[in-house]
Amino acid sequence: MVAPTDLKEYLVGGRSTATPGRVLCDARNHHFIVDGPVQNGFPGEEITPPEAFLCGVAACGVELVQMFAAQQELPLESVKITLNATLDRGNPVRTDYTVFNRVHLDVRVKGVTQEQGEQLVDAFTHRCPLFGSVAVATPVVEIQVTAEA
Repeated sequence: MVAPTDLKEYLVGGRSTATPGRVLCDARNHHFIVDGPVQNGFPGEEITPPEAFLCGVAACGVELVQMFAAQQELPLESVKITLNATLDRGNPVRTDYTVFNRVHLDVRVKGVTQEQGEQLVDAFTHRCPLFGSVAVATPVVEIQVTAEA
């Protein structure tokens, strides 16, 4: 087992393909396709860059909630995170960068109490760098935690 370290480095890439707007992405030995959206004149058949980013936030959240529950020996059975993000180019948040206007997270946990679920989600939001990027750039971030029986 590899000893944990405080320094984390990530090396990923994307390159053009024969189809304009289609990007071949890679991370370690994994490869996947991301498409530019139809409104930009691209295929839009695969996930778009914002969808890939938001999926990363959800994945980071699920993984961290599971990790924190295991560390605390909580009986977490499952966790599901759904994100809904709004980007309104007609009402930009900033003039220098394009950022989401609003992001809503719906977090459903099973096997823990409402209070435990809220504590696990709070721990995730303070640990995940993807969520942190959303939180500092987005003026409206809403989080709904529901503990299911």
